[in-house]
Amino acid sequence: MKLNKLTKLAALSLLTVAMGAQLSSCVEDTDGRPQVSPGNLEVSKIFPDSAAGNAVVTLQGSGLGDIRTIVFEKQNVPAGFQPTLNTDGALIFRVPNDAVGGVQKVTFTNSAGKSVSVPFRVLAYPTIAEASDYIFREGTVVTLTGNNLDDVTAVAVTDTVKKISDAVTIVSKDKKQLVIKMPVTTLDRGVLSITNGTGTMKTKQEFINATTAHQIFTDAYGKGYQDNSWGDAGAVSTKEFKTGTASAAKTYQKGNWHLIAFANWGAPLTYSADYTYITGWIKGGSADYSLYLTTDAGKGGYGDYNEKNRIDVKANTWTFFKLKLSDIDFWVPGKKLTQTAFRIKGPDKQDETFYFDDIMLVK
Repeated sequence: MKLNKLTKLAALSLLTVAMGAQLSSCVEDTDGRPQVSPGNLEVSKIFPDSAAGNAVVTLQGSGLGDIRTIVFEKQNVPAGFQPTLNTDGALIFRVPNDAVGGVQKVTFTNSAGKSVSVPFRVLAYPTIAEASDYIFREGTVVTLTGNNLDDVTAVAVTDTVKKISDAVTIVSKDKKQLVIKMPVTTLDRGVLSITNGTGTMKTKQEFINATTAHQIFTDAYGKGYQDNSWGDAGAVSTKEFKTGTASAAKTYQKGNWHLIAFANWGAPLTYSADYTYITGWIKGGSADYSLYLTTDAGKGGYGDYNEKNRIDVKANTWTFFKLKLSDIDFWVPGKKLTQTAFRIKGPDKQDETFYFDDIMLVK
């Protein structure tokens, strides 16, 4: 029987498929790893030989095929790596983000159970994300939240300009939290120098010495200061406070756009370029609001709304603010500062009570 052209093509296709299936059944399935047998694990170089979390590190040598685990000695922290990047002569991996700082062994184990260990220095400098307070007095306890804090050995509050550095007492520490007690110091403001097993770092956050600052309100009105609010008067309240025992409370009445004012009629402050910041804490009302800092020594006039002077205050939360005087409209050279106030637009829905604590000028 003769086969036509179409039938011949169909038969050829079927034969090709069958042969392909037979060949594929003979090929071993893989997970993408290079087909390199485990060797004797000899290391010639690791570079870099020190790095921080998430850094890429390369191990070179021979017999490095089919590595299955990489473990950092301190607290047995495993490292992630891509098996498909392995070769007999090189292995690429990353330092784990949670690796403990300091010099330690890194152990590499292959599928045959053979291991080799290499010395490596994990760079885990202390980092600080936030603090419970940025204003301190002698004995103030501050809780610092961050990372790599469990091996901290020393803390100091430091003014890098005046070259003042005073030791801070470490109360307690763990990986993510450091509790300290602040010392007696003559500095006006400074950063924290924190030392651990990796080295010393300085915080981005600055800490303010309330003792040397010009105090407008702390637990009471500062020397010579009194309330001069619009509408409902400001009052000393022991109901809420950030530090100490009291704050200044102000109920902003619905729709009246009032302000709380701290006034020093008897001894207004003479202008000085030495003052650098105004700072403090404000606890918000039932919703997020913006308050506007205003003075009788600024360009815009007392009671104005200047966007540079705006402070966004979260609902029912203590909000820290620190405004650089040169960046806002606060004090014109030659003028005396008598009134410092915080004004609101509204509130629209209801009366809102705010609390003010540790309001001060800082050099």
